[in-house]
Order: sequence, then structure tokens, then C-alpha cells
Amino acid sequence: MRAARVTAPHRGDVRCFTVGAPRARLASVKSEHLPLLNSVSAPAVHPDGSRAVVSVTRPDFNADAYVGQLWTVPLGPNPADPNPTGPNPADPNAADGDAKDQDPMDQGRRPRRLTRGFRDTAPDFSPDGRILGFLRAAAGGKPQLYVVEATGGEPQPLTDAPLGVSSFAWSPDSRAVVFGARNPEEGRYGSVDGVGAGSEDARLITDFQYRMNGTGYTADKPLQLFLVEVPQLDAEPRVAPTGRALKALGAAPADSAEQAASPLPAARQLTTGGADHNGASFSADGGTIYFTAALHEGRDSDLASGIYAVPTAGGEPQAVMPANTGRQTVSAVRQSADGQWLFFLAQDLGASGRDFVARNTALYAMPAAGGDATVLSDVETVDLSGGSRIELRGAAGALVLNNARGTVELHEFGATGGHSVHMEGNRVVTGAAEGGGALVVSFSDASTAGDVAVLGGGQLRRVTDFSAPLRSVAGITEPQELTLPSADGYPVHGWLVRPAGPGPHPVLLNIHGGPFAQFNVALFDEAQVYAGAGYAVLMCNPRGSAGYGQDHGRSIKERMGTVDMQDVLAFLDGAVAKFEELDAGNVGIMGGSYGGYLTAWTISHDHRFRAAIVERGFLDPVSFTGSSDIGWFFGDEYTGTSAEVVAAQSPMARVQHVRTPSLVIHSEEDLRCPVEQGQRYFTALKQLGVETGFLVFPGENHELSRSGTPHHRKQRFDEILKWWARYLPTAGNPGTRP
Repeated sequence: MRAARVTAPHRGDVRCFTVGAPRARLASVKSEHLPLLNSVSAPAVHPDGSRAVVSVTRPDFNADAYVGQLWTVPLGPNPADPNPTGPNPADPNAADGDAKDQDPMDQGRRPRRLTRGFRDTAPDFSPDGRILGFLRAAAGGKPQLYVVEATGGEPQPLTDAPLGVSSFAWSPDSRAVVFGARNPEEGRYGSVDGVGAGSEDARLITDFQYRMNGTGYTADKPLQLFLVEVPQLDAEPRVAPTGRALKALGAAPADSAEQAASPLPAARQLTTGGADHNGASFSADGGTIYFTAALHEGRDSDLASGIYAVPTAGGEPQAVMPANTGRQTVSAVRQSADGQWLFFLAQDLGASGRDFVARNTALYAMPAAGGDATVLSDVETVDLSGGSRIELRGAAGALVLNNARGTVELHEFGATGGHSVHMEGNRVVTGAAEGGGALVVSFSDASTAGDVAVLGGGQLRRVTDFSAPLRSVAGITEPQELTLPSADGYPVHGWLVRPAGPGPHPVLLNIHGGPFAQFNVALFDEAQVYAGAGYAVLMCNPRGSAGYGQDHGRSIKERMGTVDMQDVLAFLDGAVAKFEELDAGNVGIMGGSYGGYLTAWTISHDHRFRAAIVERGFLDPVSFTGSSDIGWFFGDEYTGTSAEVVAAQSPMARVQHVRTPSLVIHSEEDLRCPVEQGQRYFTALKQLGVETGFLVFPGENHELSRSGTPHHRKQRFDEILKWWARYLPTAGNPGTRP
């Protein structure tokens, strides 16, 4: 059946928070504004639908870390209030200070800070609505599971996991929580006093899959599942014994002595397998815990994973897989509220179990009692966000997110049929939940890095404005959507972010990573900083990108650097021809990861660019095979296995054709595109006499530009602008061209 489409109002309709007379033009976005980028988690909605709780996190230069707290957001409308967002949500003192002068009833209608931890994230109400669970990390510490009464009070810790807690889920009766935590092998990761990382025993590696970017070694600390009962929060606090009481415990059995000495409730380990156990959730009756994992024979040589179930009371996990789906990567599972169905998100992997290239993630449903699965979404055209949590709605409905042409939509599917699009248009939905009939989303768009809205009656009502602090000091440039023809007539979709002033403006062609990813309409700090410095920024989603169907994504399989390069260059040509203020004679090119690949590949073919920035690039498929965490399969699937075919797609194999001055940026702990890729490319350029530099960030991994330390993120921006000032100076970023 055809999907019912409920379209949110245009972006102009939600900008209802700007009131008063026009202001003078604000300064442009700069690297020092990073702490004003407030990101918002998926919402937790109270079961009565009265309020939502989100975590709001931001980079902090003083701590050189990400800090944030939980905010409670009332969901009821107040038409008489011209400023429903209340005090500045980015100012740590605004809510408390301003509240003193507010009417108490008015305070109840405004978002307010709920916790004051260093970094509080992942809020989730218990099903009965009495308790709020969340993760809290102290400065320099690992995230631990905490609970607090929903009406307020002092948060109480439930865990002290040595490597932290990654996620958790409530039991239906609100009495227990299942959580995931990495379980370190004895003698590693500080589990033995005095044995640091450099003193640990040697590792004997026998598997392909032994490391992961951002995590490091994985086989010696698999992600396991644990169950902990939630204590009565109004009970007498547990106190660790000292003195005579502690001595008396020495005669008790070791386990009971340790438990009595700990102020934390005992957690019971549910899984022991040698692989990661992800995305745990309870069955509707609470008797079973479902999760995803790769526990099958031969798991080291494929990308397959499946659904498993373990009794809440304990026992061996059992595979729960339909017979009609073939080899898949299953990234999320959830039982329907009525207990009749299992929803799961999965990608097909072909007969080899490794053909992951541009495979759309689809939503499936199968009877909870067993049987064949039915695919609910169109695998060819709908690309659901794999790994994101499946939210339940009604007795047998599921809410999921869909990547679509530079946006992320909110879709609902019924287990037995029915499909609705609840939110589409120029926004990126980052999370959704329902409670008490209130459907709530967190989202970003061109004007905000993250906010909360209520959906209903085909309308979107925004109830926060967490990016107001940024907009109060810096002007945000809205991207202009473009669709321009490639050389073969294929439509290339993207955006232009123009700087202020009449021009002519130097142009930066920015290429995204992936390649099966997409630029989107959300507020993008990079485009804003570069436009603020006087550059016209072009961003497009060439063939190979996500969000435009599987054929679009798979068109570069064993053809990297063909139609994708054609598309980005055609987008550049079309834009400079269309907009006379763009300076076609002063153009730079840049990109990270796959974007670094396509940048390096393009400058070996096209010499129009004044300079280039090649960041964390996939630059040599041959050495990548042995050095990357995904090298054992990625290159074979994307570039093929024939040495001749691989060389025909390798930037290193064409480096002798490069004449463009190129800055190479890499992070020392990048396991996805390892630093050797940048080292070898930089060295080759230098040997060839090409103007180059190698910017290396210690302590950072592949995610530097997105979640690196705030100091390094700012330094990265500053160094990038220095490079452009040298070769593409502007009035806002002056320099002396060599």
C-alpha cells in the first residue's frame, strides 16, 4: 500500500523564536564557536506524555572534553508564551539564575537542566515512569549507569564497570536493567594494579577482526551483557563497611564479602561469548533478552550477525533467525509491545557474506514464536539508519529513521502492514520516541545543531531552541539546494553555502566520506566556518553516496574514481557557471576518508585546483588491506581483487601525476584509514617536489573532525584556514599566495 505522508511545515514555520526588531549583521561562525554547538540526544518521553528528557552535550575548551547534562522539556503548548524555549540553554547558569525571577507556573513550561554531572547522556524513563536511568561520566572517567527518581533527587550509581557502560534497557516491570559493558581480560586495561598498557603481555593475533577504530583491540575485551536489579531509591543508602566490620567480612566467602563491601547492587553477567553482544532489549513479558551478535561458526571470515535470545533468569543464548533471509548483518532487534512480533534492521550480504557495498538497511518483522520474516521497507529505495534503536509505537508498530536525499525522515511501519512518514522535508531526525500519545523527535536542520519537537496533526511544534546561543553571536548561512547534470546527464544533488558579499568568492569543493554516506541539510560546522572565512562551499552526493537508492550507491563498486569523480566535477562546473559570484579561477578541493580518496584521485587527473586537503584518506588499497581495521574486506569489495583493476583505482598508483599543493591531515590512532596511508602519500608528494605538508594529531582517531578533543578540533580548523589563506586568500582569511 502507498505510504501516508505527513509533512512537517517548512523550516520558516518553525523559526518562531526570533522576535523583535532586526539586529545588526552578526559575525560569521568561527572555530572558537565550537562550544556553542549543542548536540541533543534521542528523547526519552515520560509514559504520561507530559515531558521529554534529552541530554545536551557540547565541546568545552576548558575541560578539553565533551560536557553536558540532562534537560527536561515540557511538551504541553503555551500559546501565550512568545518565547517557549525559556532561558539560554547553553549557559550553565542561565536556567538557575533566571528561574528566580520567573513565575513558578511559567518555570514549569520551560526546558530546564535536570542534572549537573560532567557528562550525562542516554536518558530513558522506566516503563512505570517513576525512575529515570542515564549514563554519567566523571571528568576523565568512563560512563556508568545511574538512576534518579523521575520527580527529582540525587542520582544513584548502579555500576562501576572498569571500561564503562555502553547502553542499557529497562525491564517491562521497571525492576531491572540490562546493560552492555566491555569485560577486560585479566591483566589488561588496568585490571591488575601496576600493569600499564606498555607492560601487558604480548597479544597473539589469529583473526582478521581484532581491532576497531575508536576502541582498539577487541578480542580481549568483548562487549558482554549484564543484568542489575534497581534498588528502592528511597531506601537507606548502602554504606561501605570500615574498621571492625570490614575485618569481620574477611572471614566471609569472597563473593559475599565483596558484595557487602560495595555500595552498588550486584550485577549478574548474562553472556560470555567471544564477540560483542549489542543492542539488548527485553521481551514484552520480561522473560527474555534479545540482542545481536556474530556467534556463528566462521564469523571471522564474513560480516554476518544475527538475533539471539537469552533467558532473563540465565542460560545459553539461542539463535533466533528466520530461514528465508539469507546472510545478513543484523544491527538492531526489538519485540513488539504486544509480544507477537520481532522487528529487526538488517542488510543483505550476498552469497559471500561480505558484499556490503551500498546495501540499504531494511526493516523486517517475524513472528516472535518463530517463522519466516517479512521485509517491511523497500530495500531498493529506502535506506534505514542501521544500528539505531527501533522505537515501538502502539501494539505492533515500529519507528525507524530513513536516509533520503540529504535528509533523515521518521517512518512508522506496522508488523502486518501499514506505513506512514511522520516527518520529512529539510531536516535530519536524530531520534524519536512516544509516550502517553505524544510523538517526540530530536532533529537538526540548517538553523540548529539539535532541538526537540512534538509531532501531531501533520504539524511540527518545536519546544526547544538549543542553538540560540550560537545564532546570538554568529550568523548562520543557510545552504542553497542545487541539482546539476553530470557529464552523462545524471542528476547530481547537493548544496552551495555562500559567504556574505558580492564576490568573486574562491570556491571549496568539499567531498564527504563513506562512500556510502551523504551530506545532509543539518547545520554543518565545517561549511559554516569556511563560508564565514569568505569561501563558497560546494557539497554534493555523487554516485556512490547513500540516500538515493541502492543503484546509486553500488554504481562505483569496482569503479571507484569513475562516475563519482565525474559527478563532483560536473557539480563544480555547473555551480560556477550558474553563479557569477563564484570565482572559477580560484578553486580548492578537500575531503576526508573516502573524500580524501576522491580528492587525491581527482588532483591526479584535473589540475585546475589552487590547492588541496587530503584528510584521513583511503589512499593505497594494497597497504590498506593489512593496516586498516576493515582492510581485510573493504578493498576487495569496493575495488576488486585483480591487481590491475585495483591499481586503476588507486591514488598512490597515480601520485606521480599530482601537481596541486596538498596538505595531508591524519590522526595517529586512526585504525580505519591508518596513518601509514597519509605518511606514504605525503612522502611520495615530497619526493616528487609537490608543495605539501603533513598535519598529524596525537591521541585522535578517524573521528577527529566529529568527536575529537575540542582543542584539536579547533586547531584543525585553524590549520585548514591557514592552508587556504596561503593558496586561496580572502578578505576574511588573508594570506600571501606563494
